[in-house]
Amino acid sequence: MQFHHHGYVSGDPRIQPAAGTGIDRPEELPGEVDVLIVGSGPAGMLAAAQLSQFPGITTRIVERRDGRLAIGQADGIQARSVETFQAFGFAERIIAEAYRITEMAFWRPDTENPRNIIRGGRAVDDTTGISEFPHLIVNQARVLDYFAEVAAHSPTRTTPDYGWDFQALEVAGEGDHPVKVTLVRSAGPEAGTEKIVHAKYVVGCDGARSKVRDAIGCTMAGDKANHAWGVMDILAVTDFPDIRTKSAIQSHDGGSILLIPREGGHLFRMYVDLGVVPEDDKGAVRNTSMEQIIAQANQILHPYTLDVRNVAWHSVYEVGHRLTDRFDDVVPADLGTRTPRVFITGDACHTHSAKAGQGMNVSMQDGFNIAWKLAHVLEGRSPESLLSTYSAERQVVAKNLIDFDKTWSTMMAKKPEEFDDPAELEDFYVRTAEFPAGFMTEYAPSLITGSTAHQELAAGFPVGKRFKSTLASRVCDTNPIHLGHHATADGRWRIYVFADRPEAGAASAVTDFARWISTAPDSPLAATPNELDADAWFDVKVIYQQRLDDIDINAVPAAFKPLVGPFALIDYEKVYGTIDGNDIFEARGLSRDGVVVVVRPDQYVANVLPLTATAELGEFFAQIHGSGKTAR
Repeated sequence: MQFHHHGYVSGDPRIQPAAGTGIDRPEELPGEVDVLIVGSGPAGMLAAAQLSQFPGITTRIVERRDGRLAIGQADGIQARSVETFQAFGFAERIIAEAYRITEMAFWRPDTENPRNIIRGGRAVDDTTGISEFPHLIVNQARVLDYFAEVAAHSPTRTTPDYGWDFQALEVAGEGDHPVKVTLVRSAGPEAGTEKIVHAKYVVGCDGARSKVRDAIGCTMAGDKANHAWGVMDILAVTDFPDIRTKSAIQSHDGGSILLIPREGGHLFRMYVDLGVVPEDDKGAVRNTSMEQIIAQANQILHPYTLDVRNVAWHSVYEVGHRLTDRFDDVVPADLGTRTPRVFITGDACHTHSAKAGQGMNVSMQDGFNIAWKLAHVLEGRSPESLLSTYSAERQVVAKNLIDFDKTWSTMMAKKPEEFDDPAELEDFYVRTAEFPAGFMTEYAPSLITGSTAHQELAAGFPVGKRFKSTLASRVCDTNPIHLGHHATADGRWRIYVFADRPEAGAASAVTDFARWISTAPDSPLAATPNELDADAWFDVKVIYQQRLDDIDINAVPAAFKPLVGPFALIDYEKVYGTIDGNDIFEARGLSRDGVVVVVRPDQYVANVLPLTATAELGEFFAQIHGSGKTAR
């Protein structure tokens, strides 16, 4: 965290000074906004937190509830989401309060006495070390609280407008605020009062029964639900030995349980198999009582018993897999003729089972993806065509998720005798761990994702996949730092410059690159307005092959030591060296001749280029930031 460069800060540095739309922000929902977010779930709150970092953008988030969510249905936090939390500044705090999954136990019927269950094996949750962050369990409500804190402490002082229910919208196609949104007061003394809000853009984060989705004519298609599960968050006394370990439990004749320990040391969740839903059920399974769910759980757990003392929350749901035909308001006939104005995220465009812990995680990445793009377009950094990449990128991710979840939920519902191998479920869990952890997303080449022509120069940073952080040594203070942890959700592109062999300051490809990026008219930095800091839009860091003791920071080119703030102070935190025993060049397969790795504001690798390919780098960014801003 960096602060003091605008003057001494004596209070909590996480609370940024109010600026732009955050100064004298009106309590009442205004009639005109830049972005209207509908729904304060994970996608909506992350999008609001990201947009809140841009002082010139008016963002409001409306929610039908009359206040914060008290208890949420989702609780699984994959490692990719924790990486995202790091960018928003609260990873350490949420890790401290969450339950951490390190192993999963697999229980199956005893071959000698099938009525009893026995532990058949354990699987390490992350066998490959794919992330430095853990797999967590924490209630969705707490995730929303953290994002709400980020937004409230931002320059724009963004807070949700509770008690407003979305009714309809109309895209006029003209004017500065072409989306007309009709809202109705859903709570308080003015309940039933109608309000019209005109927006430049609308983001629908309003769940599986999304009215925003219906308003733009999107249709959901997929498999009909045919299997039901009872889910309960409970406090109980039991002799089941793995009650504090994530467990998949298969019984001989009672179905299955997915057991998820919860944060706090005592609460746990059970997904209890209620079996196949008859065709003529007409929703009757949803009336399954709490007592029936508990009885079913005890049958599955035999010879162990479950004495439930308190139920925090419970529900019954049917597994269905559905996907919308598009994630924005541009119908196929209009593709290429106009850019979208309305977007949908999360459950509004993809639904699936809860047992793979994917819903909240994928939804948040939806919100991250669209929010920074909206900010760049609204600030004039990027052309409106950038917004068309949202549906193109995220729909593929959702389709892959649904395909995976179909397999996983089907396997969870199978009877033990239906498996060819008793360890089949355990083997699938281990073999596919990278997907549910959130690391299989790989964006195709597009306006913001380059080709893989030079991928061999940085094998460990695949283009289109998330930037997999690793340690380097910060020269100015000798601290070992995860490169990715220094990249906050501030909307900036990251340009990591991995130097060639010569020492800092000597004639080399990295010295030539530094000269180009700081002075050339085709450099991406030339698009940054003169009144802003040199690194306001692009965060450029250099990583030398030498150890920090061998790097003279005064010899490092000025491009990697920008002047920041009103006092033009030197930012020393962009210069790195290697660490003995953890050479980043070796760890990530980086060329010793040097390489440039470009990372998007949402942490995905956008390009890999040689140090000498300055023209190609300039052309890449010219498509994205070719807005004609005053050159530096």
